Amino acid sequence: MPFPTANSKSELESNSVFTPNFDRDGLIPAVVTDAKTGELLMVAYMNEEAIVKTLETGFATFYSRSRKSIWKKGESSGHELELVDIRTDCDQDTLWLLVNMRGPGACHTGYRSCFYRSLKTISDKDKAESGVTAEAPVQLEFVLGSKAFDPDQAYKK
Repeated sequence: MPFPTANSKSELESNSVFTPNFDRDGLIPAVVTDAKTGELLMVAYMNEEAIVKTLETGFATFYSRSRKSIWKKGESSGHELELVDIRTDCDQDTLWLLVNMRGPGACHTGYRSCFYRSLKTISDKDKAESGVTAEAPVQLEFVLGSKAFDPDQAYKK
């Protein structure tokens, strides 16, 4: 099912027809949040096939840029993302998936969310005390606590 293309900016922003505005590689970013809590879980990419599979199956399917292939979230771990709603932004170049998580976490590292670290600027005093160089003035602080699952167990093949 190839999606149509919008003929104008007005049509893109005001029409009720889904005309995804893919990038030059045929991809569109997909922001994924927990439908119940609103928590940001992950950001991935979708191509036309991934969107169609997601709509057909009711489970989030994405395009892996590194593997250059389609993958259904949870196909290895069992931690699926059940689709509640999928929305597009005003110029149809980003998707928002609201999902129910089936499993303890969405991140392949074992955390509930892929956004488990916060950027913290380091003061000059802290730099001197910690030995941090000027090339690395920002550190990452873990904000989600412990992992939700053991990725080595979840991704056994």
